Amino acid sequence: MKPGNQLVPGLPAEGHVATKGYTASMRLRMWTYDLAREQHADEATLRELFRLSVDSGYNALGLYLEHRFAYPSTPWAHGVGCLQPETVVRLQNEFRERLQIVPFVNLLGHFEGFLYAERGKPYAAERFRGLQADAANPEFAALARRMLDDVLEIFTSDIVHLGGDETAQLGLGPYSAEFVAQQPEGLDAKAELYGRHFGPLAQRVLDAGRTPAVWADMFAEHPAALEHLPKDTLLFDWRYFGSPEESARGFQARGHRVVLCPALHTYNAAWLHLPQSERNVRDHVATCHEIGAEGVCVTTWEAGLFGSYETMLPAIRGAGQVLNETPSQSELPYEAETEAPVLQAAYLRESERHEEWARLMGRELNSVGGSFAFGGIRSSLKCRFLLYSNPFLLWLHHEDEFLGPIGDRAISLADRALPMAPDAGYRAPAQLVKSAVEFVRFSSAARLAYATGHPGQAAGALAPCRQIFTDLEVFAHANHLRFGGSLADVHRCRAARSHVETVLRRVKDYGDGSLGYLPAWEVLTHPKFIPHDQASWWLINRWANE
Repeated sequence: MKPGNQLVPGLPAEGHVATKGYTASMRLRMWTYDLAREQHADEATLRELFRLSVDSGYNALGLYLEHRFAYPSTPWAHGVGCLQPETVVRLQNEFRERLQIVPFVNLLGHFEGFLYAERGKPYAAERFRGLQADAANPEFAALARRMLDDVLEIFTSDIVHLGGDETAQLGLGPYSAEFVAQQPEGLDAKAELYGRHFGPLAQRVLDAGRTPAVWADMFAEHPAALEHLPKDTLLFDWRYFGSPEESARGFQARGHRVVLCPALHTYNAAWLHLPQSERNVRDHVATCHEIGAEGVCVTTWEAGLFGSYETMLPAIRGAGQVLNETPSQSELPYEAETEAPVLQAAYLRESERHEEWARLMGRELNSVGGSFAFGGIRSSLKCRFLLYSNPFLLWLHHEDEFLGPIGDRAISLADRALPMAPDAGYRAPAQLVKSAVEFVRFSSAARLAYATGHPGQAAGALAPCRQIFTDLEVFAHANHLRFGGSLADVHRCRAARSHVETVLRRVKDYGDGSLGYLPAWEVLTHPKFIPHDQASWWLINRWANE
């Protein structure tokens, strides 16, 4: 049998009759665990995820690694709690006959965990900017080969995923820029750059008797790059906001097998958008059956910023159920934009409290609108509240929203969800929503008092915000201890609380007009505020955000 013909242990090769509900058009049923977004999963947690995968009807589990795997070739990038090779070996042996453990490596884009380490910065396409290596840098190419060899030695899966998505910095970096400049006019130089990087890596996987895989998004922009890839390379076509049929058929027409990749929508939610997630999974399952794709890989992303895999486990089980449905069962006999019958039922199987909590946080909350609505980008609430070390950005951008009916409804839903939460893991997302709205309201009250010459009242209005981040820190720490959640979230809460304390001091020091002017609240609350810089040159200068 040629490499890549038998992708999943225990499943029939192409052309054979499948059993136990598996069809030729759904040979791969998979989901991805995003280790890269600050997860610290120990062996017991991973074992629980592996068992859940088997019990939920998946035959493969992707470990999305980036810098959160201890590659022997990169000892300088082994952050605390990253996945160890010996853990992978033990779990692979334990689950060998039941589950394929697929490494998702990143060998060009999403390389930022390496690039922002001191030893990794020479590989960057741009200094202190972006997330991509310089594709034509020979030292980076050698590093990519060493990392791939590490993976081939440690992981036993047939599929080895090389990454390749979202490489918007193609052509940047001294080596890549020189390569692009040397290409003849009319040639897609970026396609050549991309293809010449990933083609040899894919061939290296094939030469090891395995099946290479890459994300498919860049081929829509640079289709000529496909000419460099071996035909046995699997294309993982991710489409989180519509049907993948058109793009997937195009890749099939060029001779490639395709895996369709929907998402459980967490990265763009305060918690998880249940109806849109189920719709996305169902659309991909239906297309898989329709076009005879290789299978479906349900992706999950970004359980940092108060995301919680512990609260997502029933949804992951429910998605596995949808993947195992027959084509007729995969149709949408319900209001897809507002209902999520299978995912909701997965929470009900846990308990009525789980189900009610999930309904409030996963369905009703996104109907509130504003920053809680379903959208196509990372949650503005979570980023402005926690990611940028300045929670007053949330006040700056969402004051009107959170002071009005949207804020009222969000707090009401959070207050209903909190007592329904079965444990601390489920309390955390609801507490995040309530805390965010309360923070904006406290900040708004403080600004009004400050602007009208009452610095003492302003400080009193702002003081409760310190406790907001103290309480959130407790939840973040519990998430880390319970299910390997983000340690960075603990420090984000501390940084936010520290900045609140800084602003309180500024209110007391300068709120009386001692500077001869009253700095705008937006200026006073910014980390770059400098007394006596009345013109805020740090803001208006064109280099302000570098």
